Amino acid sequence: MASKGDYGLLCLENPLLDIQGQGDAAMLEKYGLKANDAILAEDKHMDIFDDLLNNRDAKLIAGGAAQNTARGAQYILPPSSVLFIGCVGADSTADTLRDACKTAGLRAEYLVDPSLPTGRCGVVITGHDRSLVTHLAAANEYKLSHLTSPEIWPLVRAARMYYVGGYHLTACPPAAMALAEEAAKENKVFAVNLSAPFIPQFFKEQLDSVIPYCDYVIGNETEAAAYAESHGLAGKSVSEIAVAIAGIEKVNKQRKRVVVITQGTEETLVAVQGEQGVKGFQVHDVPKEAICDTTGAGDAFAGGFLAGLVESKSLEESVHMGQWLASLSIKELGPQYAIFLFPTFPPYYEARYSLGAAYPQFHTTHEIFR
Repeated sequence: MASKGDYGLLCLENPLLDIQGQGDAAMLEKYGLKANDAILAEDKHMDIFDDLLNNRDAKLIAGGAAQNTARGAQYILPPSSVLFIGCVGADSTADTLRDACKTAGLRAEYLVDPSLPTGRCGVVITGHDRSLVTHLAAANEYKLSHLTSPEIWPLVRAARMYYVGGYHLTACPPAAMALAEEAAKENKVFAVNLSAPFIPQFFKEQLDSVIPYCDYVIGNETEAAAYAESHGLAGKSVSEIAVAIAGIEKVNKQRKRVVVITQGTEETLVAVQGEQGVKGFQVHDVPKEAICDTTGAGDAFAGGFLAGLVESKSLEESVHMGQWLASLSIKELGPQYAIFLFPTFPPYYEARYSLGAAYPQFHTTHEIFR
């Protein structure tokens, strides 16, 4: 179990302020968006942030996919178990993100670029769908020199597991590669999230450069399909795609690659390098009336899953931990996690759930303690 100051998990990606508001078909059409998608903002999208704030009763939430995942993992793990790294501007938005991380017990080590504002992500919610429009701004200016600096690199060396959100491959691939190489050299766990369909579509070279180092690849069925399209696997099933990714030759041959593909309310699929077929893990049903917002559900799943790995849980239990945290997240606005009534460790998951417990019972017990 990770001890205080151990930072068993280090996460790298783009810290953003999420601006979430209720939209409609007309708003999606106005900005050329799809109901359930994620894109990088172009000039034609820049008005969407003020539009959400002024006309859509938007809420401000500390975001960025891997930062959401880091907060989720820290929610489950002991204090000071998770470290997040990224780039922000010298502004009040960055202060908001720092405060959110502090509240979550998450250590954030930001590179500050005073020439650009902190990145933002406009989230247009339509029913249970969400469309993400990201203006990276300062987040796009992360530098390898920050990661390898005398202040940060010792933290990297001390961490036992590295997680890179796929969005970071649009910003600073050398930093992702530095973590990948360090993980392989020291036999540490290295995990990557596919993050969005445009990553394997338009940043194929960057993604392909880190996949051989990956011990875990996490994504959803849409991202898996996009990967297939760009890698000559079009028409393959999600299971076949997962097996194909798992089978790519690894740099660190001391660990088998594990590919985890979520499918919303359908079962989560897991492929392990060298093993036949895939394993399916049924997702516990969340009533539609209990769903508030699916934004960041995948980030939450990754947080719970990685927390399980940090705690040396089995693959099966780590998947269930991811599903549990995702089920919490979709009941809140954005990737947020309910506060425990009793501020003591162990948290709810460790105290109330064991591998032998039935998943529905696990969910019901949580409801009692919320």
